[in-house]
Amino acid sequence: KMTQQMRDLQLAQARKPPGPSSPNAAKRLYRNLSGKFRVNYTSFDEGSLVGRGEKEKLRKSYLFQSNAALFEAVELQDLDRVQDLLKHYSPEELDLNTPNSEGLLPLDIAIMTNNAPIARALLQAGAKESPHFVSLESRSLHLSTLVREAEQRVNELMAQVVNEAPNADCSDKEKQLKAWEWRFRLYKRMKAGFEHARVPDAPSSVHLSVASSSSLQVTFWEPLSVNSAVVTKYKVEWSCSPTFSPLLGEAVIDKLKDLHFTIQGLVSGTAYHVRVSAYNMKGWGPPQASTPPFAIPSNWREYDGRAPRRRGQAEALDHLLGQVKTVHQHCICHEPCKNQPQSRKHSVSKSLKHLFHPGSKFLKTLKRGLYLTAIFYKDDNILVTHEDQIPVVEIDDTYSCLLMQDFLWFTKVSCMWDEILWLRQCVTVSQSSCSCILQTRFKMLLAISQMQGLLGIQDLGQVFFEPIKDKQGNILIVTLKEVKTNQTFESVRWVPICKLQTGRKSVSSPEEPTALDTLLISVQDKLAYHQRSSHALSPGLYLGYLKLCSAVDQIRVLVPERLPNILCHVKIRSNPNISREEWEWLQKMASVEEPVPTEPEADTSQNPLFQELQVAIKELMTLVNIPLQEAKDFRLYSQEVLDFGDQVSFLLLLPPSDDVCTAPGQNNPYTPRSGFLTLPLQIFELGEEG
Repeated sequence: KMTQQMRDLQLAQARKPPGPSSPNAAKRLYRNLSGKFRVNYTSFDEGSLVGRGEKEKLRKSYLFQSNAALFEAVELQDLDRVQDLLKHYSPEELDLNTPNSEGLLPLDIAIMTNNAPIARALLQAGAKESPHFVSLESRSLHLSTLVREAEQRVNELMAQVVNEAPNADCSDKEKQLKAWEWRFRLYKRMKAGFEHARVPDAPSSVHLSVASSSSLQVTFWEPLSVNSAVVTKYKVEWSCSPTFSPLLGEAVIDKLKDLHFTIQGLVSGTAYHVRVSAYNMKGWGPPQASTPPFAIPSNWREYDGRAPRRRGQAEALDHLLGQVKTVHQHCICHEPCKNQPQSRKHSVSKSLKHLFHPGSKFLKTLKRGLYLTAIFYKDDNILVTHEDQIPVVEIDDTYSCLLMQDFLWFTKVSCMWDEILWLRQCVTVSQSSCSCILQTRFKMLLAISQMQGLLGIQDLGQVFFEPIKDKQGNILIVTLKEVKTNQTFESVRWVPICKLQTGRKSVSSPEEPTALDTLLISVQDKLAYHQRSSHALSPGLYLGYLKLCSAVDQIRVLVPERLPNILCHVKIRSNPNISREEWEWLQKMASVEEPVPTEPEADTSQNPLFQELQVAIKELMTLVNIPLQEAKDFRLYSQEVLDFGDQVSFLLLLPPSDDVCTAPGQNNPYTPRSGFLTLPLQIFELGEEG
């Protein structure tokens, strides 16, 4: 079939718009594509097109030309152009796996010219080899046919050029002759590349690890040899026998962006042997056995049959909250406030009237008191009032109670933005009490309702970990929320942050700025904190460092600024699972009160976890600025592995018991370098849960 296509090349080109047939034509086409095709074709003026049909024809024409440009870039071995086309077009737009008229795919040309960089770029984009080459013989025959017919075409054109008198037709024939001479050389190079290639060597390394109680993780690396053809796929095989007879299963991996594979559905407690082999156009190479030679699917919980710590906790809390709501539906707090003392009834009535009065609006300036501000941001813009002020409402203008207790309570309320009305109804019954704390907390709920009403949105976001104070007696509680969709807000508008900062006229001196001025000056830092707080760790096993410090009214925990929702940490490995055998070794080390492993030992040199912990502990000690010799007095928390979902787990490194928490006034000889901060423990717990 391919032979007939080559013989009828002109007919094939008549059916399909011709691509460039020479290097110069390819360069011209690519230059045109570079400017034209980076424009989204949906942005063309609809009026300039006769109809949807013509628009679709134009789109297909562009995509065909981009496909032709990719073929030519691969044939010219132009890596930069190949990468640029793969960057600006999807595999579907490029027809990456559609054969050309010669029955070849871009990947076929790359591997048969032994251009490894282009082949790897194509493989990572999802390119595949032509399905026509079902055997070595079929590939060899196809290449021989392409070479023979190209040579025949060159001879025919050369004879025509020699025999014909110089004219326009002769000039066209000379161009065709040059194009076919170039293609003839290409096919000969591809044929020679195929004939000199050999099967690939075994993968240079195969690492086997326990992924769970029913799965194993296989990670492998390319063969070291550079003389064989490009590897296009790998095969993973597993068996309970070291001879791999019988074979229990195999998997072929042809997506080579990440060279790893997880074997699922295995039996816990059973040993499995694994090996991996590589494939190129000459066939499969020899297999490489894994290191270690076998592994047993397991999990550390199997050591003592422990259930996950968080199993059913969320459901139990939801059930408990439902019970509380049911009880409160029949409570006096949901009845009219007729039984309240007259003075309190008047006060509450006044507050409610103020809340829903048309004059309720955001504050422009602060007086002495406690306030709430909500920062909503999107990209480099921030929501402000029509007076170009950050939204602020008053909580209490006579605030004098202990702030930290109320502030931590407020942070817990932020987990229930949708339940504020219900919480207000529940707290109302306590207004007859003289408790300053309850009075303040009720006012907090009123301020939240007022902010929600003025903005027209329930979710006010995450509370910043500390309030802003000034010397004038103002205290500002800040909430932060990133807006990722086109939400509609009431009484506010978007402005660039830089414009807000440069346009605001400060009403305070630089030496004693107000809380609002301090907020405006540091708003980028607070937005950066909020964004970093929502970042997640990549899958893996981590070593965390637990360090606390106490004050009169709170306990604070040391965290890194780049990820303030996680303890100080370093990554041990990409596999988050701790196997039963590894946990048994950790328990043994803890039972004899051995120091944490900072130096190699002869009997544990073959223990991968031991070696990984050595590296991680040294890295962590450097990170938190503690001399390595001090780590000998540290210990690993051996009660459990901290699992955060299925993809992230932590081992904890603890200082000596007397140094876990630094008391007020106690000297800490090892101060962490820059890049760390201390969060109130309750704030950290809320962030970690999030």
